[in-house]
Order: sequence, then C-alpha cells, then structure tokens
Amino acid sequence: MNINLLEPDLLLTHRFGVFFFQAGVLPNMLDIRFQKVSGLQADINMDSINEGGQNLYTHRIPTGASYSNLVLERGLLSRSLLNRSFQDAFSEFRFSPSNVLVTVFNDENKPASGWLFLKAYPVKWSFSNLDASANEVVIETMELAYTSFQTISV
Repeated sequence: MNINLLEPDLLLTHRFGVFFFQAGVLPNMLDIRFQKVSGLQADINMDSINEGGQNLYTHRIPTGASYSNLVLERGLLSRSLLNRSFQDAFSEFRFSPSNVLVTVFNDENKPASGWLFLKAYPVKWSFSNLDASANEVVIETMELAYTSFQTISV
C-alpha cells in the first residue's frame, strides 16, 4: 500500500488531545496531555443460526456492538482532577461517568478528527515500576470503560 505522506488529509498520530467533560465542567488543562491513547476499537457481535437441513453454511446475524476499553498513558501528575476521580472510583467505589473527546489535530494544530466516548468511567489504574537505578518518568496508565463511541469529523 503506497501512502503519499504529502497528502493533506492524512493525520499524524503524535498530535492529539484528550478532553474530559464532567458535569458541565471545562476540562482541566493538565488532564488533556497524554503520551499514548489505545483501545480505539469497536466490534459487531455475531450469532450463528443453523438452518434445518442445511449443513453447508450457517446464517450469521449481528447481535450488538462491543467496545475495547480506552487506555490512556502519561507521565504521573501530582495534582490532577482526573486522578481525583480515579481515586474516588478505586478508594470509595464512587463513579462519576463523563464524556471523553479524543481529538486528532492537523499540521496547523486545528482539530481535524476525533472520537467521542460516552459515559466513560475508570476500570483500571496502574503505574510503571519504580527503579532507583533508572532516571525515567513514572508512567500512569488509566483505563476506562464506556457505553459507546462516535467518530467525529471536523
């Protein structure tokens, strides 16, 4: 597959932002910067139905959609509203679902495309290993489940 890197419609993967919208509150500017985003995946679930007397094939019908968890990685921040909501979920089992917008920017740093994740809430929170012999940033990994997502074209 030949890809013309000079094509203006192709978006680069290193220009993106993650925006959390919770209870009408504007996103915290510290909580929009992430090193990596993964889990941008949706699947259609299928069931197979056998037809009586037909042994050559089965009918496959869609039964619903399923979504991968949204996984966000960044350097650990000591003061973060997002960390507070994760702390509430894992320490007090209190959840405040929010909508999350992942936006890809073009070469002029203007929004070009994105995904809106609806009713996202924390399901996993992990940190990189601490190593006294290494001089590395502590990486925080945040995983969110959500009800569905929509693609957005700008």
